[in-house]
Amino acid sequence: MNLPLSGELIAEANARDVAALEEDYHALGRQLERKGIAIDAIKDRVASFSVAVPSWGAGRGGTRFAKFPIPGEPTNVHEKLEDCAVIQQLSRVTPRVSPHFPWDKVSDYAALREEASALGLGFDAVNSNTFQDQPGQAQTYATGSLSSTVAATRAQAVEHNIECIEIGRQLGSRDLTVWVGDGTNFPGQQDLARSLDRYLEAAAEVYDALPDDWRMLLEHKMFEPAFYSTVISDWGSSILAAQELGPKAKCLVDLGHHAPNVNIEQIVARLHRFGKLGGFHFNDSKYGDDDLDSGSINPHQLFLVFNELVEAELNPRGDFRPSYMIDQSHNVTDPIESMLSSAEAIAGSFAKALLVDREALHLAQEANDTMMAFQALRRAYNVDVAPILAKARLEAGGAIDTLAAYRASRWRERKAQERKAVGLGAGIV
Repeated sequence: MNLPLSGELIAEANARDVAALEEDYHALGRQLERKGIAIDAIKDRVASFSVAVPSWGAGRGGTRFAKFPIPGEPTNVHEKLEDCAVIQQLSRVTPRVSPHFPWDKVSDYAALREEASALGLGFDAVNSNTFQDQPGQAQTYATGSLSSTVAATRAQAVEHNIECIEIGRQLGSRDLTVWVGDGTNFPGQQDLARSLDRYLEAAAEVYDALPDDWRMLLEHKMFEPAFYSTVISDWGSSILAAQELGPKAKCLVDLGHHAPNVNIEQIVARLHRFGKLGGFHFNDSKYGDDDLDSGSINPHQLFLVFNELVEAELNPRGDFRPSYMIDQSHNVTDPIESMLSSAEAIAGSFAKALLVDREALHLAQEANDTMMAFQALRRAYNVDVAPILAKARLEAGGAIDTLAAYRASRWRERKAQERKAVGLGAGIV
């Protein structure tokens, strides 16, 4: 493999912390053992957990007002893969990259797959872009895409999604994520029922092009760029569309795509109940689709979501293979540092969910013992699982302290000498 960071650098960074880690790990192990929990079993489950990183997340994000590039950020898909490989090398829980087209378009996808493999990476779900006009594009998406009133525009959107499927086949992906910004900004702008009809008709053409072992992940979003109505605005619209399209259509939940204080963990449970939970995009928010770092605002909600995801894994419905991905906009931080931090927050919430005493929780629920049911969750949430995460990383060849090792590598400073700091032109969905 042609890994971006030297093993010697990571080993040197770990040498300073390994003794303290072993002490902390064994102390936590004794604490968990008194509760009948084997720490090594939890560590092994954490070691098997993974979450994809988005190719576009390797660059600085922005708002509709401005974007502020930083020296050394990637300017093409090859440089994005390099940065994603740094994240994986240090964290050991991000082995796949989710590409976005046409942002990541190249002439040879077999070569791109080999390039990623040499960096220790594979590819996750491919993402289509029908919310943004591209140079030379025949039809504009100003009227929408899969739900546009213009037949030629719908056909163009269908063709692009089918092209993404073919690219994904060459990259080794098995999922197509479809998010459309279709909607309206004025009452009466479109017929709300007919716009959904058009979406379903066009989406069915994309669905019919899926290989047998593929899934079509439908992503809903409450608002933006349409602020009066959005065609697939909530989990109800998403599941109805997925049910109509067929068994290969699943629902994808983005943490930021809901109104404030919506019970997202209940949405996860409902979608799983009907066998339609296909994936999850992790981020955090204060007001709406803020795309803030995972766990930075409401870490308890992230834990509660994982509590339901673990329940779903223990009680699978149909073909349950959730696709997990970080989906954030890094407007004021180094994107690598943000995704390292987020990967730890996500893996940490998974670890805490594994510590929930399921028997005690279910008994309390059946007995309507509200306080003891809540305490079963609270006890797990209060455990500091950092030693488990660090031990799993260490054994996999990663860094005990990912941020310290990254800063010691001076990766960004070195890449600033090699790369020209220009914007990616990429939005966040």
